Amino acid sequence: MPALHPVLNAVTQRIEARSRQRRADYLSRVRGARGSKVERSQLSCTNLAHAIAAAPVAAKVLLKDVSAQSRPNLAIVSAYNDMLSAHQPLGAFPPWIKEAALAAGATAQFAGGVPAMCDGITQGQTGMELSLFSRDVIAMATAVALSHQMFDAGLYLGVCDKIVPGLLIGALAFGHLPGIFVPGGPMTSGMPNDEKARIRALYAEGKIGRAELLEAEMQSYHSAGTCTFYGTANSNQMLMEIMGLHLPGSAFVNPGTPLREALTRAAATRAVAISAEGPEYTPIGELVDERVIVNGIVGLLCTGGSTNHTLHLVAIARAAGIDINWTDFDDLSKAVPTLTKLYPNGQADVNQFHAAGGMAFVIRELLGAGLLHPDVRTVAGPGLARYTQEPGLDDGRLVWREGAERSLDPAILRPAAEPFAPDGGLKLMTGNLGRGVIKISAVKPEHQVVTAPAIVFDDQDELLAAFKRGELERDFVAVIRFQGPAANGMPELHKLMPTLGVLQGRGFKVALVTDGRMSGASGKVPSAIHMTPEAAHGGALAKVRHGDMITLDGRDGTVNVEVPTEVWAARTAERIDLSRNQTGLGRELFAAFRQHVDGAEQGAASFGHPDWHDASAESKVETGATA
Repeated sequence: MPALHPVLNAVTQRIEARSRQRRADYLSRVRGARGSKVERSQLSCTNLAHAIAAAPVAAKVLLKDVSAQSRPNLAIVSAYNDMLSAHQPLGAFPPWIKEAALAAGATAQFAGGVPAMCDGITQGQTGMELSLFSRDVIAMATAVALSHQMFDAGLYLGVCDKIVPGLLIGALAFGHLPGIFVPGGPMTSGMPNDEKARIRALYAEGKIGRAELLEAEMQSYHSAGTCTFYGTANSNQMLMEIMGLHLPGSAFVNPGTPLREALTRAAATRAVAISAEGPEYTPIGELVDERVIVNGIVGLLCTGGSTNHTLHLVAIARAAGIDINWTDFDDLSKAVPTLTKLYPNGQADVNQFHAAGGMAFVIRELLGAGLLHPDVRTVAGPGLARYTQEPGLDDGRLVWREGAERSLDPAILRPAAEPFAPDGGLKLMTGNLGRGVIKISAVKPEHQVVTAPAIVFDDQDELLAAFKRGELERDFVAVIRFQGPAANGMPELHKLMPTLGVLQGRGFKVALVTDGRMSGASGKVPSAIHMTPEAAHGGALAKVRHGDMITLDGRDGTVNVEVPTEVWAARTAERIDLSRNQTGLGRELFAAFRQHVDGAEQGAASFGHPDWHDASAESKVETGATA
């Protein structure tokens, strides 16, 4: 195996040193939580009777045995609902899992469901203000599901944006239990992404009506499965694979296929083997170590994945006692090449990516370049080498074969020696407006540096209204502030992209600076997002005024307001009435989340391990971040 790339090695060592005490404390708790017997043996007879009362007879026989020779019981935690296309297929999974567990001499119970909201449905709507916080609700719901002390391993069924991170954070709170993530797979390909983008732009310009737009959207999102563009949902699936939490090659197998069913059943069988009573006990809290987190960051960078994971990976790492920050992402991005061209960074979808070689090819290339830690633990066994294989059926039997050794479509997927770009396309943005991130990979070189006067908005709808009034036919930097987690839950502002893209297409220099999010669909307009400290906490965006000149330089990673130092120092941060974001559509139930949420670079978590806030302070000292 090639030597590790020096940047990968250096960043990993830095994270290990920064996290040493916190990680040791976490592992101590994990190891202390493992009982000497099966989990259910710690329950009283009354407790146990309640837990197995509704079980089928065959399962009940196994479950009531709490001796040292008893068989493991698997927890199924699922985000199933039948409204969301990505999660509708999960409804079929529990019976398959239970059958496979029984066949392996074990049992499985549906431990609990977690909420699953869709950013595609709430995009641009009030409900989006609950989206980021739903991640923490999912983590807590996962903990509730596992709190019955009935389980020896977990199977986590989820796909989309906040759901997989929430499930993983919850699973890590029960780090002594092994866990396998079970994906649902993408829907088959619909309308090509470039045509969908063209129609959205026509609608933004008022050249077509709602009926034509709806017809195009329904051709894009047309059946069960994950949306096929490379946003947060599919970035989640990539991460679970490259972090060794999926069975190899399972991320992008379509739902409703025999292979999807076979992989789901195999996940249950494998969970029995790695459970506390199995021959290969693999607790998830020990599996997810510093090297696995770094591998996840590398996967995100080389595939041009969702900017949402600059929040989620930080929160996931902290749940495992590991402290990472945006400087770690930035340093790795300079060393990790871009190997894929997937929408919005290209025109291909994840089905085409999978057909071209997919995750097996990506992992093989990264291992060969020394850009992944090869010697990690995975749910498939020790080492990432298994993840260069892909699954298939041989006379109905699940088998794994070596994946493609060369790309079957170099326009979508390239080897590390001939990448689309020498870096990962994600950059840390620093300057007198704070710290943020930019996804530069989809932005053409001629648009990567913008200097223009600021137009300040406190809501994305204000910008859209100004566009309709014809007030934005000029060069400008849109400053959309009071969109951070403490202000209103940090909604995605993706519905701005068609409008800003239209203006850019008309020849104007436009850019976006915001303390809000843009999601995995961040596109062709240069956007410094997640700016922290956020405006609601007195961050620099709250001091920007209409007409201030701002330079956003995506090439060197800086974003600055060009105001004389003495003038800037004398300005006070503006405050606005945020009461409109505090009630209605359930927002009043999330008041505690808004009051206690961490900053974006600390993962935007609304609950905290006792050490989390201290960890944030250490990161700021190390990276020079503004307090």
